[in-house]
Amino acid sequence: MELVLQRAYFKQGTNGTLFISNRFLCHTIELPWRNNTRNISCIPEGQYEIVPRFSKKFKHHLILKNVDDRSLILFHPANDAKRDLEGCIAPVSYLSGIGKGIYSRDAMQKLLSLVYQAKDRKEKILLTITSQNHENYRTLSKTYS
Repeated sequence: MELVLQRAYFKQGTNGTLFISNRFLCHTIELPWRNNTRNISCIPEGQYEIVPRFSKKFKHHLILKNVDDRSLILFHPANDAKRDLEGCIAPVSYLSGIGKGIYSRDAMQKLLSLVYQAKDRKEKILLTITSQNHENYRTLSKTYS
């Protein structure tokens, strides 16, 4: 199973859209890009393996493997990247600002369900992170509306 995260970078945070098989799954929030600096930056674009994990703090969540110069990068619920994240990715149902969203637990449950189904099928779960160009998106939106 491959998930694709398309990001838009801003000074205050990073907003993203998560897709599975070219279908919208949820939005994401992250810290702004600060050269992959631990605890204050989102991680670099690239491809990562995702593995389900459990901890007392986050309960069921996901961990990204082999992130350069980083460890314990998770997918876990959060609604404010600057307040709640230290480099991790939070799925959210709706974006409410830059680096902010709502109904994160609902989005996380949706994501976990799909990941556990893929795990049951013995599929490798990959996340590809890319950047999206909002200027082109706005131009296309105006053209087709």
